[in-house]
Amino acid sequence: MAALAILLRHGRRASAHGLRLSRALSAATAGTDPGAISVSKAKQRLRREFDPDRAVSILAAINKSSMSAGATRNALTVAASRLARARRFADAEALISSYLPACTTEPYLAAVLCSYAAAKLPEKALDAFRSAVPSLPTPISPLPFNALLSTLLRCRCHHQIPALFTELSKEFSITPDNTSYGILVKAYCMNQDRAKAKQTLDQMREQGISPTTKTYTTLIDSMYKHKKAEEAELLWKEMVESGCKPDVAAYNVKVTYFGLYGKPEEVMEVMEEMEADGLKPDIITYNFLMTSYCKNGKLEDAMVLYRSLAEKGCSPNAATYKHMLAALCKNGNFDAGLHIFEESLKKNRIPDFRTMKELVEGLVKGGRVAEAKKVVAEMHKRFPNFLLSGWKKLEKELGLDSDSGDASHSECIYGKIDAEAKSVAADAEAFGIEGSAAEATAVSEESSDDEPPVPKEVP
Repeated sequence: MAALAILLRHGRRASAHGLRLSRALSAATAGTDPGAISVSKAKQRLRREFDPDRAVSILAAINKSSMSAGATRNALTVAASRLARARRFADAEALISSYLPACTTEPYLAAVLCSYAAAKLPEKALDAFRSAVPSLPTPISPLPFNALLSTLLRCRCHHQIPALFTELSKEFSITPDNTSYGILVKAYCMNQDRAKAKQTLDQMREQGISPTTKTYTTLIDSMYKHKKAEEAELLWKEMVESGCKPDVAAYNVKVTYFGLYGKPEEVMEVMEEMEADGLKPDIITYNFLMTSYCKNGKLEDAMVLYRSLAEKGCSPNAATYKHMLAALCKNGNFDAGLHIFEESLKKNRIPDFRTMKELVEGLVKGGRVAEAKKVVAEMHKRFPNFLLSGWKKLEKELGLDSDSGDASHSECIYGKIDAEAKSVAADAEAFGIEGSAAEATAVSEESSDDEPPVPKEVP
């Protein structure tokens, strides 16, 4: 870390935030750590801290003796993502690289490799893998290999994965496992090469590796996304006959399809299948049932379900607030929309900018300028200045950046953005199509849930 401190000090002399980052890491390197904090406390602080320098300071203050590989991954991922969102990619790279000398075990290297996804630096992850793996004890397990592939996948470098899969496994004498092949199947699906994805299942069997439920689910999800329901059902049958028991994620793939393209009754049929199979619907399941209600003109039913989530043992997630707010705004119910927004504030699960934009525009159009200003003021309180460019532009368009905003002014300026609002509503109606089998988390310029998912296989 001393090297990192020097790098940042000299590389960013004119930058105050670069110096703060350097000092934070220098203190940690010196071993003074007078204010060392626990991992759990640091995690709570990091999730609510959007200033990148303060995030790095929290990371540097963690009691390192209590940090497992998993804890390192989680904390480093958040700090790196804060730097990346501030477009300080060089600092993010320096931060992650400072952990590489300590990567003397596979779990620790895997943890560090995962953090490159948060920093949006897939090529640096590949470089780190190539430089660090030769120093590990042999034989090398698939763990760091899987972490690298997962990072490439999450950075949408899926086109590179098939070639690297073969190249790296041979170069470092790594025998791919279930997880490795599952990532390869996902890459082929993202490449829209479902034939190769199916061939990979055969390749797995030839290697004596049985495809898992998760691998089947990835391929089934791809079929449903491309509206190939019959092929998806055939794969489902093959999955069951091969001895793979469908889990909640597998059923949620079906739920997603019928939630987006079917009727509420079809979603509920799948939910009945889940329960008959001994599985309990989760928040993702209910999110898509609410989606189906909204798409089929049953907004009140969606609201009833939303209010009953606690009784069902589920807590709303970021996607819940996002999709319910989008549906309410589309239907002009801004009173209920404000209530949803207030609840999302309490849970620190604020919907993405595009959805929040609909709420603010709708309030202004209805002459509720004071309420619109309060919503925007909350965004300014919650997020640092460098994340508020979209909000500042919106304030200027709607006249909320001065005291002159009134109903007549809003009516004048709303005409030029009405078409854009309709486009946004149409986009919101199509949510989920780009997501994973388990539903994409609502992430945006101002979302509080910006950490990328981490593969469970990496400890």
